[in-house]
Amino acid sequence: MAGIMIQGTASSAGKSLMAAALCRIFVNDGWKVCPFKSQNMSLNSYVTQEGLEMGRAQVLQAQAARIEPSARMNPILLKPTSDRKCQVIINGKPHCNMEAVAYFEYKKQLKGFIQETYDSLEEQYDMMVIEGAGSPAEINLKSEDIVNMGMAEMADAPVLLVGDIDKGGVFASIYGTVMLLEPHERARIKGIIINKFRGDKSILQSGLDMIEERVGIPIVGVIPYMDVKLEEEDGATQFNRHGQGQIEIDVIKLPHISNFTDFDAFRFDEDVNVRYITAPDEIRNADMVIIPGSKNTIYDLRWLKTQGFEDALKTFEGIIFGICGGYQMMGRSIVDVEGWEMAIGEIEQGLAIFNAVTRFEGEKITFNVQGEVQGKPIYGYEIHCGKTHGEEQSFATITKRQVQEVKAYEGAIKEDRIFGTYIHGIFDAAPFREEILNRIRKEKGLESKESDDLQLKREQELEKLGAIVRENLDMEKIYALVK
Repeated sequence: MAGIMIQGTASSAGKSLMAAALCRIFVNDGWKVCPFKSQNMSLNSYVTQEGLEMGRAQVLQAQAARIEPSARMNPILLKPTSDRKCQVIINGKPHCNMEAVAYFEYKKQLKGFIQETYDSLEEQYDMMVIEGAGSPAEINLKSEDIVNMGMAEMADAPVLLVGDIDKGGVFASIYGTVMLLEPHERARIKGIIINKFRGDKSILQSGLDMIEERVGIPIVGVIPYMDVKLEEEDGATQFNRHGQGQIEIDVIKLPHISNFTDFDAFRFDEDVNVRYITAPDEIRNADMVIIPGSKNTIYDLRWLKTQGFEDALKTFEGIIFGICGGYQMMGRSIVDVEGWEMAIGEIEQGLAIFNAVTRFEGEKITFNVQGEVQGKPIYGYEIHCGKTHGEEQSFATITKRQVQEVKAYEGAIKEDRIFGTYIHGIFDAAPFREEILNRIRKEKGLESKESDDLQLKREQELEKLGAIVRENLDMEKIYALVK
């Protein structure tokens, strides 16, 4: 079986989308392709059909390869809970919470597991597209590396190094990365990709020639800055304004915001403007305010109250939406039965928008779900700790969890404008998103519009991504590396 690895000179160089592009190119050329990232640190995660958790980047890459996402494609997922601590998820299931120093020692034990997982996938596919993390030249982390050159050695894979020219200093970052590697590691880099280039390539040519000469590695592609509407990794998201439309949706940027891919679907509604806000006075022009998910619900709830969002939300007359941790915060209280985020048995008062109580106890809940909201079909996934019980009307009817038919009621509605749910991806399905947006349009005197399903639009964007990268990458050289 063949494999190729994408590494970057830094975080946000474009590794994830480059890997997705190669997955789409290879599958369009008739290969059975599988993405792989041994270790991913991300607060954007997904729940597979088996109820297992994995990073969103590998989900996108699996969709690019036209296969069902599997936790084996991302066997280790780290979800930061603070500056020094994270939840360690192994093979899709929570393993433990661990300090960074402790994990650095612990990960030595994971090499055999990673190798075994990779080998099991490699046996099933013609082509493996592997993504690294951060930079391979982090010299303080190299001794026990399991995600960059350490992974390339496990897979015995050639490496393509991606540098982001849009940030400036791309030649220095390429040269510095290569020179900080050991000779046997440098030998694995078979090509360099300049990413996010704007302008006339002829102006760049002298720099390309000089960097090739200095590092002894060929440039295999100069990829233009691409306007593709696809999910970004955590580090690539700038939380700035999306769109310039007449409808304004404000997402509260919690200190530990998670699963902000929940709002990607709005990119395809041209009259919708999504803003990430950090102060309550920014709400004044909003049509809808969303309290998103959080990886540290209690901390972020206290932050909301300290910032003054409690009063601002209670006086806001538009639509309010709480998702996952945001839904928990909207209740009357949170009881930490087992001491997950507070002392055992401690109670934190919520925003009291709903008359509901959340209890932190039991195992983490991870379900892929389908259902309906007021007759409109929805799909998504639950991924949360704790259970919420209240007296309000339920928000959604769940008809399928994983592959099992069910009939369960979930979430809460109040005044037909305040909603709470545990379902991530709730806006992805066109009928429900269209219903919400057309309600706002009607109130603002705007014409109703149809919304596109995110899955359909994502497929179109992946085709666009693959075509642009194919046109600007030396695919003859790429295929020579993997055959």
